[in-house]
Amino acid sequence: MTLDAKVPSGPIETRWQRRRFEMKLVNPANRRNLTVIVVGTGLAGGAGAASLGELGYRVKSFCFQDSARRAHSIAAQGGINAAKNYQNDGDSVFRLFYDTVKGGDFRARESNVHRLAEISANIIDQCVAQGVPFAREYGGLLANRSFGGAQVSRTFYARGQTGQQLLLGAYQALERQIDAGSVTMYPRHEMLDLIVVDGAARGIVTRDLVTGKIEPHLAHAVVLATGGYGNAFYLSTNAKGCNTTAIWRAFRKGAFFANPCFTQIHPTCIPVSGAHQSKLTLMSESLRNDGRVWVPKRALDAGKAPEKIPEPERDYYLERLYPTFGNLVPRDIASRRAKDVCDQGFGVGAEVSGVRRGVYLDFRDAIARLGEAVVRERYGNLFEMYERITGEDPYRVPMRIYPAIHYTMGGLWVDYHLMSTIPGLFVAGEANFSDHGANRLGASALMQGLGDGYFVLPYTVSHYLGDERPVVLSEDHPEVKESVKAVKRRLKRLLSIGGRRTPDSFHRELGRLLWDHSGMARNAAGLERAIVKVPELRAEFYEDLRVPGSGSDLNQSLERAGRVADFLELGELVCRDALARDESCGCHFREEHQTADGEAARDDARFSHVAAWEFAGDGAVPRRHREELTFEFVKPTQRSYK
Repeated sequence: MTLDAKVPSGPIETRWQRRRFEMKLVNPANRRNLTVIVVGTGLAGGAGAASLGELGYRVKSFCFQDSARRAHSIAAQGGINAAKNYQNDGDSVFRLFYDTVKGGDFRARESNVHRLAEISANIIDQCVAQGVPFAREYGGLLANRSFGGAQVSRTFYARGQTGQQLLLGAYQALERQIDAGSVTMYPRHEMLDLIVVDGAARGIVTRDLVTGKIEPHLAHAVVLATGGYGNAFYLSTNAKGCNTTAIWRAFRKGAFFANPCFTQIHPTCIPVSGAHQSKLTLMSESLRNDGRVWVPKRALDAGKAPEKIPEPERDYYLERLYPTFGNLVPRDIASRRAKDVCDQGFGVGAEVSGVRRGVYLDFRDAIARLGEAVVRERYGNLFEMYERITGEDPYRVPMRIYPAIHYTMGGLWVDYHLMSTIPGLFVAGEANFSDHGANRLGASALMQGLGDGYFVLPYTVSHYLGDERPVVLSEDHPEVKESVKAVKRRLKRLLSIGGRRTPDSFHRELGRLLWDHSGMARNAAGLERAIVKVPELRAEFYEDLRVPGSGSDLNQSLERAGRVADFLELGELVCRDALARDESCGCHFREEHQTADGEAARDDARFSHVAAWEFAGDGAVPRRHREELTFEFVKPTQRSYK
């Protein structure tokens, strides 16, 4: 099956403008009679719910946190890209488009990426109007800095709190609609199933996490904006609550899952300190603007204090290997090079399991050049966070960093309208696969989330509702009742196993399998082993899981068990996708396919496509479909940042 992405034809710079004109509209008086469910209240979900509410639709907004403003978007610290060219340094919409397609190693859909670059400037204007306190130059103009994969300064930021400030802007817009009555908010509710009637998405089934109540919620369209699935690896930079359940339930109901093996490793994470850890902490990529990455030139010096290693004995390996981009190479490249130097015995920091997994991120030269006050103004809260976690003062000694699981480029397949293979089911932000290819450039996640929510969904959801005009469903409909029963059966099964192991123990074991065999480097033998081991672990999960308590009240063990059950299914699909993609591209690095100098070697003849997987039933291997990628405006070349 070849998927139709419904991409417009013609000049790429006018495709979105022409498509918007062609879309059907809904009369303002009729919007009051149409209900849209939005699951997730991060930047994509919060912006989408607020925008649809502003248009006059009846919106139901769901999150599992106690407040919409606790969505994980707050953790995106470094900035948001926009092609405004404030620095007059050669930026443009086309350059942002080009950098994003190249940064994704030519595995993204051109039309979606160009649309994102187009609307990036509007996003900044929207956020400034909301009062987001972006950093400003002395004269009052908005400040910019650079990020990995770019040679221009296009990243807008609010110190190291950009995601938090942007989310507060979206949250204020959402709260305004809640007060106006157009949005109804459901906090502490977790989506556990998608209701599909006559092939179209018509609602969801949720569990009230406080009371345990299971109930259906019906709508004319559903939007999933529930983030990525990086927590499948257990140790990641994501909040512990981040999960895959919403999009995985949709996958099991017929939504195709695209490129699940494209899981990004972020190079700037505080290293693992021991087996006791349940998550990792990200240090913003913005630090690579002024911090220099290095390791000792001699393995014998790896255990020395950094101040005792003189300048001639330091290897600034990113600057040496990539003189054009230096420390601002894209994330996948910076991560693999850090792994390489540590594998060769040059890693720094404490030994964990007999290996030093860390490199230095040093601000000595920046402090000497700019002064400590300037560095403190730019990165102060990040430095404070690092010191609180490690007990080390990064103004005096270099930070230690190492790569970790971060963002996921894979997600539910969507067309140009952000609609999945299930009509009426839209997917926004990190929950879809659409805009980043095989590697996301820094400061682009916030751009996509807000772009989808503020500037794409209001048009595409309206077009669907104006074209389809779905009828109102009753909770007594057989498909609705069956979805509710299926959720109750699944929860009852988890509670009744009565084994000895906690959900976290299975999750940790799954994470180790995925990290070892589908992490920064993959090979066929390791992936084939994981494809055998993950189902074995899943079988043990359903035999030896222990979930205390009941499902009729607050039960966090039950919440975790359901999420781990879905991770155990997704983990197998991640490995199957990685094995089927017999090439290296971006974050997907197959050891069998690399250039002479250790870079990713793509196979455009066989793999210039999106791999979209279809659920084939319990115990059956999912079916793999393709969306062919065509490059009319950016010619695929060997990606080089040297």
